[in-house]
Amino acid sequence: MAGGGGGNVESGKKKARIEIIPLIDVVFFLLATFVLFTLSLDKIASIPVQLPKATPTVSDAIDETTINIQVSDSGTYYWKVGSRGTPELISASEIAPRLESVRAHEQSPRVLVRGDTRAKFGPAVLVLDEVRKAGIDQVSVETVTSPTGK
Repeated sequence: MAGGGGGNVESGKKKARIEIIPLIDVVFFLLATFVLFTLSLDKIASIPVQLPKATPTVSDAIDETTINIQVSDSGTYYWKVGSRGTPELISASEIAPRLESVRAHEQSPRVLVRGDTRAKFGPAVLVLDEVRKAGIDQVSVETVTSPTGK
């Protein structure tokens, strides 16, 4: 071998390389084509339907028999029957007997527990416990605050 390199015969061969960038391009193209094709398959056709509108109706008879118990920030309780009744200041020990009396006279009494603007959670839970002990199933907690004794 005359010449300069005097090296290996295999040094002139290039190593084979797998280029992955074109492969990624082809995979993304196929994915985009598949997504666009599947989205065009199902065209959702809808029929216009006139749905009835819900109108809140509260029967005056039910509203007038609802027991409203308000909890104040100082731990006092106010008892009111119906929306037009006058609130009466009561103690915590009077809640259970009054609820038992209502349960005895009404078939399915309704109780609404409300709080004033600074009421604590503990007294409200006490009222809810007494309602549960009295066996009254229809109890709601009002989420809007009202002034004390209203």
